[in-house]
Amino acid sequence: MSTEEIRAIELLGRASYGRVATSMRAMPFVAPARHIVSDGSVVIRMHEGLGYHQACSGSVVAYGADDLDPVSGVLWSVQFTGTAEIVEPTPAELAAFGPEPRSVDGEPFVPVYLRIEPQFVTVHSIDYGSAAGSAPRHLHHAA
Repeated sequence: MSTEEIRAIELLGRASYGRVATSMRAMPFVAPARHIVSDGSVVIRMHEGLGYHQACSGSVVAYGADDLDPVSGVLWSVQFTGTAEIVEPTPAELAAFGPEPRSVDGEPFVPVYLRIEPQFVTVHSIDYGSAAGSAPRHLHHAA
């Protein structure tokens, strides 16, 4: 494993959610996913009812996650590609995921898990400084 891949895996361990991207019916899409790091690979949990896992399984996908440290003002971003495969997680992996959502778009959550072996990893670090945490998130317009 390269230094960049080791750093990416370490950073991904600090975040719980990311986005998986692939194509479905020849159109690109991005879906949120809960992830854990397990033995150097990334296991993601998605809602089976949306069908996104079918487009991902056996395909090369991109996965990305990021997080802003409000104290240091450093935003890190990890992105990698890899082939996604549907898996049955181990009991330890299930425990690491924590509680499942109750519902997705009003329907009961049904989990499906995919394992991605990271390849073509990129890691970026963007330093906003300590003032980043106090910056407004939205512009408010007068009515």
